Amino acid sequence: MILGITGGSGSGKTTLLRLLADQGAMVLDCDGIYHDLLRQDNELLSRIAARFPGVVQEGTLQRKKLGAIVFADPQALSALNAITHAAVKKEVQRRLESRPPLAAIDAIGLLEGGLAELCDITVAVTAPRQDRIRRLMAREGISDAYAAARIDAQPQDQEFEAQCDYVLRNEGSLAQFQKKCLVFFQRIGIMRINASERSIFDDDN
Repeated sequence: MILGITGGSGSGKTTLLRLLADQGAMVLDCDGIYHDLLRQDNELLSRIAARFPGVVQEGTLQRKKLGAIVFADPQALSALNAITHAAVKKEVQRRLESRPPLAAIDAIGLLEGGLAELCDITVAVTAPRQDRIRRLMAREGISDAYAAARIDAQPQDQEFEAQCDYVLRNEGSLAQFQKKCLVFFQRIGIMRINASERSIFDDDN
């Protein structure tokens, strides 16, 4: 089974993916794949540099400089996505050639980037905007204004929810969201819970 995981930055996808890895899933982090490609694929880096002059310095992409451009301009973001989506999808397909019994593709651009067609199930992870801003600031050491601009440049939660098969809303504590994820795994048949353990999930059934 291949699960497609999507949702905005700071929504809690990493928590879900860690739990999937615990279930033995091959986890394909498309943001990580993108950054690997930036180090390995000179053609991709050159195309970005040609479209956004000045964002590549001494062979290295200046992420915050590029982000300041694309998160403030929807057309610029679309242009960047057009360059990157095809390269990332090709690499994801290469990694899936081993046919793992369980895999998860994590991508904000899962739907528009053509990755959803590789998946058996798609899942949207959503969370309140202020929680997402707080998580991004803590995780990446960025300002609240930059975090907000990054979030506001991405699709709204309703867009993810409308196009995915399932929705996991991350609205409480970390422990509550982890529990919600485990119940979800049971429901789609990728996790088995013993009768002695079932009581901890009863309030979610």
